[in-house]
Amino acid sequence: MKLKIINALSDLAPFLNCPNEKLNVAIDLSVKENPWFDRDSVCLALKALAKWFNKEVLEEFCDRYDFTDNPKTVAVICAGNIPSVNFHDLLCVLLSGNRALLKLSSLDNRLIPAIVDKLVEIEPLIRDKVLFAEGKIEGFDAVIATGSNNTSRYFNYYFSKYPHIIRHSRSSIAVIGDRDIDFKGLMADVLTHKGMGCRNISKLFVPRGFDFMPLVEASKDYAFLMDHNKYRNNYDYHKAIFIMNNVAFVDSGVMLMMENKDLFTPVSVLNYEFYDNLKSVEDMVEMDKDNIQCVVSDIEFVGGMKTIGFGKAQQPEIYDYADNVDTMLFLNSLN
Repeated sequence: MKLKIINALSDLAPFLNCPNEKLNVAIDLSVKENPWFDRDSVCLALKALAKWFNKEVLEEFCDRYDFTDNPKTVAVICAGNIPSVNFHDLLCVLLSGNRALLKLSSLDNRLIPAIVDKLVEIEPLIRDKVLFAEGKIEGFDAVIATGSNNTSRYFNYYFSKYPHIIRHSRSSIAVIGDRDIDFKGLMADVLTHKGMGCRNISKLFVPRGFDFMPLVEASKDYAFLMDHNKYRNNYDYHKAIFIMNNVAFVDSGVMLMMENKDLFTPVSVLNYEFYDNLKSVEDMVEMDKDNIQCVVSDIEFVGGMKTIGFGKAQQPEIYDYADNVDTMLFLNSLN
């Protein structure tokens, strides 16, 4: 069965890279029903998934784990902040030999069903491996749930008697060193999907005396965001608040940058913090690591966390697990 699933997934990449009529319908409905989505962002997310669906990549990934002959039903409660954000969980459930019971977000309930339909078309045996919960989820053995800090507390209480992975709100940071910086890549990490994902950069650590002008120039590649009503409303609102409260900020014309120690920021705002030595950054990252999804930097390790290169935050590899929790290892432990 594992080989059949791998073969089906490896045939899926062209479908995601070059959407046919059925997937185009799902994309159009997603954009219509979620005002934060747009077609370019959805297609970018689908292409990020497609790069996993190489037969050699899938086989190498699966070689690290076991495929069960005693499948469990795993409830996957999905978020809706960026397109198909929980598809990796579904992928892991399938590759582990278990069954997925998906509870989709009302903000993103078109794309994954369209992808699953294509998978079933390629390999009909997958039909019994993926179920969709319309109302209350029932008849499951384990849970993978993604939500906000508030919903994660509810999930922890409600699913306490089941094996579970519960994810809460996280964000990502960038640490600027003293080497050449890919500012365009950094801007992609900040503004792809309008900064709505946990892998989007919400805060920069920059050396004292840092010149923001190259960052401002690179942000102009995303000037099209100002034509997006909800993004523009956030930008205008926070700019007005900063001005009325006499808060110093850098206005790139696309986003607002302010000196602030907070990790989380509202849409259209990027926080930054100056540092005099990297040790202070290491200490901050170590202290806040439970709220950090990934670290982008030209420095290999920061605060014990392995970093990724500029421009790679929204292009995770298949083994880049959310919250650094090995989903496959969790699924293997169910048997």
